[in-house]
Amino acid sequence: MDDREFNGLADVVLAQIESALEGSDADIDFERAAGGVLEIEFSDGSKIIVNRHGVAREVWVAAKAGGFHFRWDGAVWRDTRDGAELMEKLSALVSQQAGQTVDLT
Repeated sequence: MDDREFNGLADVVLAQIESALEGSDADIDFERAAGGVLEIEFSDGSKIIVNRHGVAREVWVAAKAGGFHFRWDGAVWRDTRDGAELMEKLSALVSQQAGQTVDLT
């Protein structure tokens, strides 16, 4: 995968995350900053940061539960450690920090 393809895929998944967050009824604020960084803020002030990492060609997630790296497998973004799909893992992480079930899938 070249840089152009990676950036296109990363833009698509960041937009999907934003759309899913907008559709949830959880008390969550979010903003996409320059460089493909999505900051998700919760009512307790905690954050989840989702960003693209061009050198590794991965999408990285930083949450209270830890740091996670996702690599494109040709169909979906998968966690490099446990193989979990990005939107499913992010749903669990957001739910944990929001204190309520949030389904982003």
